[in-house]
Amino acid sequence: MNLAHDELQFSSLYLTRFAASFGFMTVLTLLPDYISALGATGVTIGVFIAALELARTVGIVPLGWAGDRYSKRALLVTALGVSVLAYLTFAGVTTVDGFLTARVLQGLGLTGTGLLSLALVGDLAPADRRANYIGKYNAFRMAAGIAGTLGAGILYALTGFSVVFGLLTVLLSLAALGVYLFVDDDQTRITTFAFTDLAVNRRILTLTSFRAQYAVAVSLVRKWVPIFVGVSAAQGGLAYGTVVVGAVLAVEKFTNMLCQPIAGRFSDRRGRAFFVFVGGGAYGLVALAVPFAPALDGLVGLSLPIAGEITGAVLVVVLLNGLLGVADAFREPASMALFADEGKDEGITSSFGVRSLVWKPGSVLAPLAGGWVMGRFGIEWVFFAGGLAALAAAVTFFGVLSWQHGSHALQQW
Repeated sequence: MNLAHDELQFSSLYLTRFAASFGFMTVLTLLPDYISALGATGVTIGVFIAALELARTVGIVPLGWAGDRYSKRALLVTALGVSVLAYLTFAGVTTVDGFLTARVLQGLGLTGTGLLSLALVGDLAPADRRANYIGKYNAFRMAAGIAGTLGAGILYALTGFSVVFGLLTVLLSLAALGVYLFVDDDQTRITTFAFTDLAVNRRILTLTSFRAQYAVAVSLVRKWVPIFVGVSAAQGGLAYGTVVVGAVLAVEKFTNMLCQPIAGRFSDRRGRAFFVFVGGGAYGLVALAVPFAPALDGLVGLSLPIAGEITGAVLVVVLLNGLLGVADAFREPASMALFADEGKDEGITSSFGVRSLVWKPGSVLAPLAGGWVMGRFGIEWVFFAGGLAALAAAVTFFGVLSWQHGSHALQQW
């Protein structure tokens, strides 16, 4: 085994993940500026968001099938090319139709780069270190989230849209060149429609019993933390500005980024299913604690430049959101590695495609339910619902795992 060549392969895939995630976070950060520039309101804003999600969802099955049937490397380079085209289109947007075209291209590019690069990492990684490699891969996604959240707005304010998307184009082009030059072409060719078999695979069904419920938890908690920090006290929030909201969000990504490779390494040694169970349960317990942060409001009082007055409640939310990042870091690389284990030589891209599809209903429907719960019962009940969904997912996973695969499966998987 050529260690130097292997490092080049993984580094190229890590750069791909960073570039794709940086692009996603950049557009998310600049979305309010596009809305203002294009005069979008109401339904049009909803369409801006829906266009991306629709394109990402539509692309999962065909790209999963093609990734197993043909060359993952060639398809990944193509997906990176589509992403480059998307961000070049963003740079020149002057109409609503132009923005929607860019969003559809972005969605297809994101699905392609995400599925195919992850499949290649899972395929190339040794079985006994797979979660560790996936954890490193995800750490680059988190780093891009931090850079995109904090850096894109500043760069846009200084230079405008063209320079921001020019930088993204260069970054994605370098990633495509690295994949083309350094990543070996995989030799696995699955001629059947792997989704059919993997969708009824007993181990994957056990994993989806967790993932379908956990999607509800993460979609509620992750989306409502910034709302909780930013909305007025009359709505149950802490009423802080964008600087504090951005800092709170960055902390979750930072702790997740630091912990994923470490948690992945330990899950390779100690049992991946155990880490899924512990991470999911811990996420639920931390989420349940978030609504109690205002009770500690008077614990500390600080005055910081730009951010203003910082109270104990904000510091508690920062701490709790950091712990949410740690809990999710326990779960994610272990979960991904288990899907990779099942898909290896059977259709690894399709296995990750099943994983993505299972997440979609919860990620789409949970925010709608969260808005209703907030309006009907109060913002704290959104976190109670999210926390209970995570705990229910962990308990269900443990129950199905023990019933279907034996009492020792939690340590053996």
